[in-house]
Amino acid sequence: MQEDKKMKVKKGWLAVEVGLENDQFQRFVIPISYLYHSLFKHLLDKAYEVYGYHTNGPLKLPCSIDEFLHLRWRIEKEYGHHQHNHSHNRLPHVLYFHSC
Repeated sequence: MQEDKKMKVKKGWLAVEVGLENDQFQRFVIPISYLYHSLFKHLLDKAYEVYGYHTNGPLKLPCSIDEFLHLRWRIEKEYGHHQHNHSHNRLPHVLYFHSC
């Protein structure tokens, strides 16, 4: 039952696994609005290069956990989003992310 709870994601949110090939992956749940952000799109492009479009399970992001947390912090800081904010507005493309 604990595993079933872990797998469920609320509407408007997306489960991702973050990590590099040599590291262990960590699961995060992010707002779908992140998908429209230019920093996150860069990371999605990199995920496509590494894993392709077809993967089993959550979306895997080839990035260190520290880099991902920094990316998330930058997005949330810029837009004032917090994990409890359920805004689905399209995010403008103004930041540049060089870490991943």
